[in-house]
Amino acid sequence: MTNVRIVGVGIHTFGRHPAKTGLDQGVHAAREALGDAGLEWSDMQFGFGGSSAAGNADAVLPRLGLTGVQFVNVANGCATGGSALLSGYWAIKSGEFDLGLVVGFDKHPRGAFNSDPSEWGLPDWYGEQGMMLTTQFFANKITRYMSLHGITSTTLARVAEKAFENGSKTPHAWRREPVGLNTILNSQMLSDPLTKFMFCSPAEGGVALILASDRKMRELGLAGPRLRGAAVRTRVNGSFEVFSPSLDVERGPSPTVLASKACFEMAEVGPSEIDVAQIQDTESGAEVMHMAENGFCTDGEQEQLIADGATRLGGKLPINTDGGCLACGEPIGASGLRQVYENAQQLRGRAEGRQVEGARLGYSQVYGAPGISGVVILEV
Repeated sequence: MTNVRIVGVGIHTFGRHPAKTGLDQGVHAAREALGDAGLEWSDMQFGFGGSSAAGNADAVLPRLGLTGVQFVNVANGCATGGSALLSGYWAIKSGEFDLGLVVGFDKHPRGAFNSDPSEWGLPDWYGEQGMMLTTQFFANKITRYMSLHGITSTTLARVAEKAFENGSKTPHAWRREPVGLNTILNSQMLSDPLTKFMFCSPAEGGVALILASDRKMRELGLAGPRLRGAAVRTRVNGSFEVFSPSLDVERGPSPTVLASKACFEMAEVGPSEIDVAQIQDTESGAEVMHMAENGFCTDGEQEQLIADGATRLGGKLPINTDGGCLACGEPIGASGLRQVYENAQQLRGRAEGRQVEGARLGYSQVYGAPGISGVVILEV
């Protein structure tokens, strides 16, 4: 089977950019990725892209050039970027194409995501109870998890403290100043037990990746990390995910557990072999729960691991080395691709100031409503 490589990467800084549209930021990222690979838009054989609130991703075409290239818009909640990447991966893996672009961008207004229940097949009462407001749902979910597995509020604050420390070292991050543990713990309570600094914010940004087959990469004289595995999975009966109207007595595995297992099997590696990881941290509790769901520890072990600094730069498994969603914000179309961008930079030795020395295997996991998870493992 054909191997798939990332031979070019580009990013537009995340945050708030009043003078730029989401499309502007996506085009910027695409041009930067093409420049990184030393290629032209006319060289691309395909494109896949996603945006949730900034228009159709294929709006980049008139700006990049109307070449007749195949381009497919992708929409899959917060997993849109990961799903676009998986589409490009399949396109090359199948042997149909050799070279193409994956792009994601977005521009969200201020405030939490608060969707219409009818768009998700849910009754009006679910929204009237406030459960479509993502801050409410995640607070309820982590409260239950903390009670079951002995996780403390201090651990939630340590996750955020690490995120802002890493963000201060990252040029593409939005929040670029460290925030102390006590400040995080004592900041405004938004949805108990999660304070203001424990939540990410909807944001703006753009990311693009150039994918190539091994053959095309060698022909072009390029190099880049290999996508050793890529998988997307959805929820099953009994899993408790965003917009779940109830908690089943008989629990089923989360989509993250399923996607992680599938990707590890595809890559023929295990969690202990991963050198650097980017995992979904919509809020501090998400990172804690996803550590276990991705197989990096058992439920409850996070308390000691995080206290010991295992997930910090220099720790056993650095997690969210660019600050994750907490420091970068979450533009839906770009967020999952940002994770892969960060791992590509880490594996190429380009993550100055936050570099994980000797990183060979990079892991990323993005999660979205109503229960979708995408996992990618890169190898250099």
